Amino acid sequence: MQDHRIGADLFHGALELETTARGVIPHRLPAWARAQCPDPQLMMVEAQPAGVRLAFRTEATEIELDAVRTKRFYIGAPPRPDGIYDLLVDGELAAQASVDGGNILSIDMAKGTAVTEPGPAGTLRFSGLPGRAKDIEIWLPYNEATEIVALRGNAAIAPLEERGRKVWLHHGSSISHGSDAASPTTTWPALAAARGGVDLINLGFGGSALLDPFVARVIRDTPADIISLKLGINLVNTDVMRMRAFGPAVHGFIDTIREGHPTTPLLIVSPILCPIHEDTPGPTLMVMSSLSAGQISFRAAGNPAERAAGKLTLNTIRDELQKIVAQRADPHLSYLDGRTLYDAAEAERMPLPDQLHPDAIAHQHIGRRFAELVFQV
Repeated sequence: MQDHRIGADLFHGALELETTARGVIPHRLPAWARAQCPDPQLMMVEAQPAGVRLAFRTEATEIELDAVRTKRFYIGAPPRPDGIYDLLVDGELAAQASVDGGNILSIDMAKGTAVTEPGPAGTLRFSGLPGRAKDIEIWLPYNEATEIVALRGNAAIAPLEERGRKVWLHHGSSISHGSDAASPTTTWPALAAARGGVDLINLGFGGSALLDPFVARVIRDTPADIISLKLGINLVNTDVMRMRAFGPAVHGFIDTIREGHPTTPLLIVSPILCPIHEDTPGPTLMVMSSLSAGQISFRAAGNPAERAAGKLTLNTIRDELQKIVAQRADPHLSYLDGRTLYDAAEAERMPLPDQLHPDAIAHQHIGRRFAELVFQV
């Protein structure tokens, strides 16, 4: 087996690589942006490599990857499934695997604490691959921070040549991040990108799509041919602003992006249907009694009457986003109602298991629908 240097030329979907004593950590926000908001939730999710993949060309029939995962455990809840690595050969799923060992992140939702125990690297082995020159993509788990330590093959490995694909940069919440999808290539953005024939940069950050100015600057400075922003649900979840601040914040976010992308197609996507928050403000709280039953569930803790004081709901957010897009009269700016991706009919057939996040089947539906509406495929 031949060791191959792990450099930025092998990574797609990451905005920065952090060099460590053992290897490299792919980040979806650069260090300067992380320094502006060292929020533990944001730091956790931006290091989870949603949409990040190692991509190369090789004749190898065997490939090994050493990696250190950070696996989350929620105190009192059932263990979360292991993160999955998807291996694609010439664009087709050929194998899936999980790595053992790694760090353990224990999160106590009741106390608001988190403790990490360090652990060793594990090894993934993919064998029986076609003995011809082929494009390989190894999509990293969307739900486990991952440190890549070594890459080996029984033949030479070379970075992929430019394929002429458009780059789609998408920003959103945990639903865009991939929460509860079956694997990294079956999150709805990954599915939509595959159908649309575009290269994905996924800036979906679980619990953290909060109109942060540094995220807008990152998007401004990142080359992209298509940009989409799925805004709203986390602003309700966290109850961080009122309508007075929301509209100007959206305008400012768009203004910043337009500094670097003056004519790039920019799509504003409002929230998918989420019954608990359609007309009830946040914050969103975990139902603690559900943990004792081995489940995770959420509830809306606001009062509908608080809308009069400017508290945000999904319906008020949708109305405001649509007004903002119309007001700006930007020929390269458009609006998509998130309920066209997942509406009341879908909620009947594919209810949100925890009242907040779509399941694996719903991810497939949303990905197909987005590709149809946006990429016309």
